[in-house]
Amino acid sequence: MSARPTRALERYLASLRTGRRLAAHTLAAYGRDARLLESLAGERDAASLTGPDIRRFLAALHGKGLAPRSLARVLSTWRGFYEWLVRHREACANPCAGVRAPKAPRRLPEALSPDEAVRLVSIEDDSELGLRDRALFELAYSSGLRVSELTGIDVDALDASTGEARVTGKGAKTRIVPVGRAALQAIAAWLAVRAKIARAGENALFVARSGKRLAPREVQRRIKRWAALAGIEADVHPHMLRHSFASHVLQSSGDLRAVQEMLGHASIASTQVYTHLDFQHLAKVYDAAHPRARRKKG
Repeated sequence: MSARPTRALERYLASLRTGRRLAAHTLAAYGRDARLLESLAGERDAASLTGPDIRRFLAALHGKGLAPRSLARVLSTWRGFYEWLVRHREACANPCAGVRAPKAPRRLPEALSPDEAVRLVSIEDDSELGLRDRALFELAYSSGLRVSELTGIDVDALDASTGEARVTGKGAKTRIVPVGRAALQAIAAWLAVRAKIARAGENALFVARSGKRLAPREVQRRIKRWAALAGIEADVHPHMLRHSFASHVLQSSGDLRAVQEMLGHASIASTQVYTHLDFQHLAKVYDAAHPRARRKKG
């Protein structure tokens, strides 16, 4: 029983393309991570690799500067590949079983303050692209959407009468999210001029100057431009509005489960990181307000 890495990996990646409906950038990441195994294995059969081999490969990648978070992602890809091999009887066991990547220090997601978030989304530009950008960022902050969800949303996915939008998240999972009044108003202003730019038959809610669906890279470029104009010193990226949404809603409501549902997290563990942001906020309030926390002058 043997499986040459190159041939087996290509069949595995082909199965991901046809069976999992993954986004193009996710598939590309799987491909890069899987081919690291191919290069490290050399001429050896994938089925002949053992746990010590996998640990040695990870150590080699770590020695080349690959961060623990990246190593964990690589190991996850390799583990999935071997699970596929075992399922198709091309390997007897998964050598990644029991292997762990080095732990990465958990970084808190960066979030804007409520004042910064409002300044960023309050774009004063009545041009077509200015109206589009305001609607785009208002929706991102109002509903906590990923950039892929923002660029993937179609016109008919928004129901202004109920204040809801239907979005497609990771793994092609669909969820309904609430859309706030400010976002609905901004989207209405954008829709009034959208036809001047959009190509005939284009369903995307947000389109580029070319008339086609807006690309995530363009969203990244535009948000940095508007952040600079708003005087925000942080290196702002689209996901920061999602983090800000989660942090600010949690600070106001304390309802972790509701935030999990709105973000589309499969596990509440992914959402719990925002409780740390909330704690930071509470700690600052405590330090400023509690009589026993204030330092005496003197």
